[in-house]
Order: sequence, then structure tokens, then C-alpha cells
Amino acid sequence: MSISSWDDYPIHQTAEYIRHPATSDRNFYDRYYFNMHGSSDEVMAIFGIGQYPNLGVADGFLAIGTKEDHRVIRASRPLRDRSNLKVGPLEIQILDPLTAIRFICDDNEWGVSMDVQWEASQAPLEEPRQYLRREGKVVFDTQRFAQMGRWTGTLSTPDSTWNATPDKWGGSRDRSWGIRPVGEKESDGIRQGVSVMEGLWNYFPVDFGDHSIIYMLQETNEGVRELEEAMRVWTDPSKPNEWLGRPEYEHDMVPGTRMLNGSVISFSDSDIVMNCTPLLANFVAIGTGYGIEDDWRHGMYQGPDPVVQGLHYKVEDIKGIGQYGVVDHVGKFEYDGQVGYGLYEHGFWGRFEKYGLNDRAAVFPE
Repeated sequence: MSISSWDDYPIHQTAEYIRHPATSDRNFYDRYYFNMHGSSDEVMAIFGIGQYPNLGVADGFLAIGTKEDHRVIRASRPLRDRSNLKVGPLEIQILDPLTAIRFICDDNEWGVSMDVQWEASQAPLEEPRQYLRREGKVVFDTQRFAQMGRWTGTLSTPDSTWNATPDKWGGSRDRSWGIRPVGEKESDGIRQGVSVMEGLWNYFPVDFGDHSIIYMLQETNEGVRELEEAMRVWTDPSKPNEWLGRPEYEHDMVPGTRMLNGSVISFSDSDIVMNCTPLLANFVAIGTGYGIEDDWRHGMYQGPDPVVQGLHYKVEDIKGIGQYGVVDHVGKFEYDGQVGYGLYEHGFWGRFEKYGLNDRAAVFPE
């Protein structure tokens, strides 16, 4: 049946029911992403829920990282009513659109639970649209907005409980939708040996209190910038967003790895020089669906019945493989005497010869 509760609202964009996107591309997705931290190196939680209408799947994850442990709760079920934002023990409640959101992970056999509320501290930022075509196929055509906020609530594992208060606990979120590789791996065909996103990826949304800075860059091995953003967004809605100009990066690499000790980010149209220090890594590519494991990818069909799984790894055991995916960190950021905290996210995929990564397995030289 195509009819769902959403069809009772005047929100249709095509002649299709809401359940069916305007495109028949199997890779259409619609996803929430959040991160949460206490502005310290103690813990970082990353979580989200996604829908994949043309694959008939909804799934979600919660990844909790500390210095020693990486814990994941993940769930998947067949998608029917797109207004249902609950997958297994994971649930998103939109309390006030663009302003207040609740995320819940119900009690489960793995001893991980969460009940937190996010309150926006500024208006959402419309990020640049991402469009990538590889050998004739559109592999990315996505839209996203980003937003900073503060957290209140409780996060628990078998080892610890954290009580989040908005004076210390912050984080960013994004909403994205469109086309990107999801579900079961497709045959490469003519794209054999062609990487979808080879090169460097940086994403640093940073909260400085009365403003945030959002820096984003995707650069190919050949030095082509396929996506970039450098914006200062003020908490005061009467102040317009400020484009800071072309962003430039200097990364301090950890030899023998694909990890970073820190970064310096500057901007062509601003005097801001931002010193960036990662405090705690969360290897979000492990266990959550971001592509490391073949048996669990975002949008991958897990069967006709709901599936819930819990994973627990020691960070020391996964960091070797986790560094080849996207890595999220709690970051400390400083410029002109101001200190902020936020997401320090990087990925080096395939070759990036500028930094000595001459093949997909290479690490930064000594």
C-alpha cells in the first residue's frame, strides 16, 4: 500500500504518494545525523536515522566512543510509513521543527541507553549542493543543511553514565537527502578502479558561543575542489552569515597512519586563522553503516523482520582499519583568543599524493 499518514498533509512535490520519491534511483536517501560531546576528551556520541524509500529500508545507529571503547547499537527494518522515525530501540522525535529534537535509545540487552534533547543555538545553514558524476553515472546529488545546538539528557553504557547539560554539552547536526551510494554494493561496470570520493575530506562545524564557523572541503587527488564551504554564522539572527572566502588548510599528520595531530585553517577573505586540535576520535565508520563492513551498510536490506544488533570493540583493535574511513573527533578550536568546540571530521580515501598517499593502502610517510 502506498498511502501513509504523510499523504494527509499538503506537502507533495510530485503526483506520487509521499512514500515514493520523484526519482526511481535506488540510491535515494533521507537522513538525520547528530553528534554530542561534553567539550572534552571524555566521550563522543554520534547517531542518526535514515530512510531509503527505493530500497524499502529504514535504519539507524548510535556509536559511543571513549578513549578505550567503541560501542554501537544499530537497527534496521522494512520501510513503510515515512512519518515513523523509530527503528528498533532508536527514535527521533521532532518536538519543534528546526528548533528542538529528542533522540532516544531504549534500554536493551547491551546496556546502552540514551534520552537526550537537542536545542538549536542558531538558524540552520544551507550548505552547498553536492553533485558528482563518475563515468556518466550520477553518484552524488545531495542537499544538506547544518545546525549547531546544545544537549540535555542522559547517556549510559555498562561502564558509565553521563548527564548532559547545555552549559557544557554541544554538537552539530545535519539533515541531508538526495542520491549517494547506499544499500548493497552495486557492480562497478565501466567505473572499475574509479573512486567515488578519492582524496581529502574535511568537515569542521565549530561552536564559539555567539557564532559558529563551518568549514568543509572535498579535494580530489588532482587538487580539484568539488565541494567547499567557509561560513561564519551568528547566534543573533539579525546578523547575516559571513562568507570567509576560499579556505586553506595545513594538516599535521601522524606518520604511519591516516590520522591527524591537528590543523590550521585560514580563509582568503578573513583574518581568521583557526588552530584545530582533535581531542577524542570516534571511528564512526566501524559498525554504523558508513561502508567499512560488507554485511551492514546504510540502506542495506537485513530481512523482512526488524533487526537490532549491539557491538563492542576496543579502540586499539579497530583504529587500524577505522582510519581508512571517515573519522569524527571532538575538536578544540582557537582563534584571536576565542575557544570553541565542535566536530573535527576528516577522511583520506584512496590516493592523496600531496600528502604521500600514493595508493589506497598507503599511510603518511615518516
